[in-house]
Amino acid sequence: MEVESPPSSSSSQLEQQQQQRRQICDHCERPIPVCLCHVFPTTPIVTSTHVLIVHHPLESHHKLNTARLLSKSLHHVTTHLSRKLLASHLSNQSPSKTIYLFPPSPGSPAVGLSELKESLNSDGGDMRNLRLVVFDGTWKQAKEMVKASERVLEGIGAIRVCLDVDETLRGGTIYDDDLLLRKEPFRGCVSTLEAVARCLRVVEPDNGQEIETVLIGILREMVRLQATFLKPVKPRPKLLKLSKQNQLKTS
Repeated sequence: MEVESPPSSSSSQLEQQQQQRRQICDHCERPIPVCLCHVFPTTPIVTSTHVLIVHHPLESHHKLNTARLLSKSLHHVTTHLSRKLLASHLSNQSPSKTIYLFPPSPGSPAVGLSELKESLNSDGGDMRNLRLVVFDGTWKQAKEMVKASERVLEGIGAIRVCLDVDETLRGGTIYDDDLLLRKEPFRGCVSTLEAVARCLRVVEPDNGQEIETVLIGILREMVRLQATFLKPVKPRPKLLKLSKQNQLKTS
């Protein structure tokens, strides 16, 4: 007759940890060990700017996506799961002006954040009741989304606004140099949450700086919690091309 031995304390602790990781917070929809409810504002911040997020369907499943954090932090946020901006996404809004965040490209210049206020004033716009359109996806996805949305954006006279992005410099992260979770293609690229935070700092007339501080605080806490689960990466030796290896063997 075989008697099953009781589980060891180490295996029991491992099972408890795995069970805890599977539990999801009802509010922030993140696993319990990386819950962010303690840094969210008690009530969503009310802004004069309405943030409209066009959320790429593939990016919506990424665990480090920051767009969903905006809807937990700001009151006036609408998210549409789509590969492009549609006219139907704009039906329930009547803003004074629409701006959208994306770097300039040939034939599509962009206004810098520092110049945005002057540009709106000269165009007869108002800093209050703005609509901010953000395309949330990978760098490649966002380019495709903006291109597919150009007709709708032109039809409403949207202003293209950019952060400081330098496509000649490689690397960088969506957070800070010391917080490496997701690589971005160019220096200056940032997460959706950080891009919105920087923009609201400029366009919100009363408490823009405060809003940016709260949003960046949430982002930093997310990175800090996530970093505790990162495993150290062992450096891998650089491998030579096969042709170079054969050349060294014969020399």
